[in-house]
Amino acid sequence: MTHRSMDSNARGLAERGIATLRYQFPYMEKGSKRPDPPRIAHAAVRAAAAEAVRLVPDLPLYAGGRSFGGRMTSQAQAAEPMDGVEGLIFLGFPLHPARKPGIERAEHLARVKVPMLFVSGDRDALAELGLLRPVLAELGERATLHVVSGADHSFRVAAKETEALDGIADWISRAA
Repeated sequence: MTHRSMDSNARGLAERGIATLRYQFPYMEKGSKRPDPPRIAHAAVRAAAAEAVRLVPDLPLYAGGRSFGGRMTSQAQAAEPMDGVEGLIFLGFPLHPARKPGIERAEHLARVKVPMLFVSGDRDALAELGLLRPVLAELGERATLHVVSGADHSFRVAAKETEALDGIADWISRAA
């Protein structure tokens, strides 16, 4: 939650007039490197979304996250829609493990009924565009892809992070 990139993303979105709510998965709280099982991660996502609605009930809510957090958010939404969530935003959706291309991690996306924004670098080793584009095409108008040229999965170059955040802000302003 306090990682440099998470802080930078939150500050960058705030500069664009978009509030964020950061939270940690239980495994991060414990200092573990092993991610939580989905049922625990989904519960954390649901708790964060419910807290956001409680804190600012009059603002539109877009849930999502970076990498694992985004995937857990989409799985939670696919299993049972979260109250108040108007759309999902993924910064580096992990379509597949590095060096193991596949689309199995996307199967649940067909059950997500709210609009989704996928922000992905064209050099993302966890979401090869040749695999991601057809998956999103199957989702139709619910899925929007914003490709950041030259960016990898972490959007490490500051200019690429800025481009990614601009894409998120533009999508939210058109959707809200």
